[in-house]
Amino acid sequence: MEEGGALVLATERYGGAESWKYEAKDGVMKRSRGSEGGATESTVFGVFKSVFLPQGYPESVSSDYLHYQFWDTVQAFCSSLSGTLATQASLKGVGVGNQEATVAAATVTWLLRDGTGMLGRILFAWRKGNKLDSEAKKWRLFADVLNDIAMFMEILAPYFPVFFTLIVCTAGIFKSVVGVAGGATRAALTVHQARRDNMADISAKDGSQETLVNLAGLLVSLILIPLVTDNPTLTLSLFFLFTIFHLFANYKAVRAVVMETLSEARLSIVLQQYLRDGQILSPPAANQREPVFFEFRKKVPIKLGVSLRDVVESPDELHLALKNNNRPYLVGVRNGCVCVCLGPEASVRDEIRAACQALCLSSSLNPSAAEGNASTKPLIPNSHWEMVCESHKLMDNIFSPFLKGVEASGWEINRTLLDWDEWRVQWKSKSI
Repeated sequence: MEEGGALVLATERYGGAESWKYEAKDGVMKRSRGSEGGATESTVFGVFKSVFLPQGYPESVSSDYLHYQFWDTVQAFCSSLSGTLATQASLKGVGVGNQEATVAAATVTWLLRDGTGMLGRILFAWRKGNKLDSEAKKWRLFADVLNDIAMFMEILAPYFPVFFTLIVCTAGIFKSVVGVAGGATRAALTVHQARRDNMADISAKDGSQETLVNLAGLLVSLILIPLVTDNPTLTLSLFFLFTIFHLFANYKAVRAVVMETLSEARLSIVLQQYLRDGQILSPPAANQREPVFFEFRKKVPIKLGVSLRDVVESPDELHLALKNNNRPYLVGVRNGCVCVCLGPEASVRDEIRAACQALCLSSSLNPSAAEGNASTKPLIPNSHWEMVCESHKLMDNIFSPFLKGVEASGWEINRTLLDWDEWRVQWKSKSI
């Protein structure tokens, strides 16, 4: 191929950013920037991009990466400024600047705060660690709200000297929960953003972005500290202002995330829409409807991957659980919960089907949810086992076209974020 008398020997591209071509002219090979393809970049922007964005951006990350990182940067900046105000109040509370305060008393207070925080970190990870993957958005937002509450307590603590230690220890527990929930959910979001098995690179660049933001926050804090010292009114006013921006940015950040992996909340949204009008929601549409706050309204809970005794208590009940069921899972209703017992040979598709069936049963058992929803009315017979039997028939009719539609709409069906426990049961149906 010849261009302007020169023979083009080869072309190359660095990601989607820029292209180059090699030309042979008069026996010499020359390299020049190509005119087609990616846009040219300034040297400053190119350096900034290589330092703070993952290699191969934007092809190497999810489509929601930049939107999420923008709001995450805003919330980190606001949190840094609020943290400065809280730190100043804590130092004042332990006696910095007070000639009557002792080093021993300040040290004991600090150690008690750190110690209770360590215990809180262990207990929270034990109780809620398995929920942080399946409900990453909720726990991410919860962590930031709790962090603001903890900082507010630290700001108020010096004005209640009698309860100062109790207040800062409670705030320390809250911050330890924030550390676990925030760090774990950030890891879950990194898994979602990594499209080239580049989790470490994304995590490292996220750390660089956060460091840059904290540095900017530090510079602004140097201006704020002289203004707020011994001025509680201004301190609280600025704190509430930063907190409002912080919470708003966090809400926008979690709303920007579009996960293609099915969790219980996203599967419920997609399934209910399908039962209502046969439409399969795309990942962006379902993610926009996904709740990001914890809901306190009463609903029938679902337990996935439970022990056999949580589903049946007698051979007769096992016989009822197996009625119209040739799948490697058992479904039952016990103690106000829909429970699913999984067999060892169950595939990911079986897990999705079992979760769909459990969601249908949960909606049918919840009068407020079932009211006015025609799709759940056929599943309300006289007994729970009759309801389970009818739900098997419903799944036989709808699940195959539903799953095909889910896959065609861009959802990931080879893995899920459904909250399965570790029980696996091998039952013998022939003896029943």
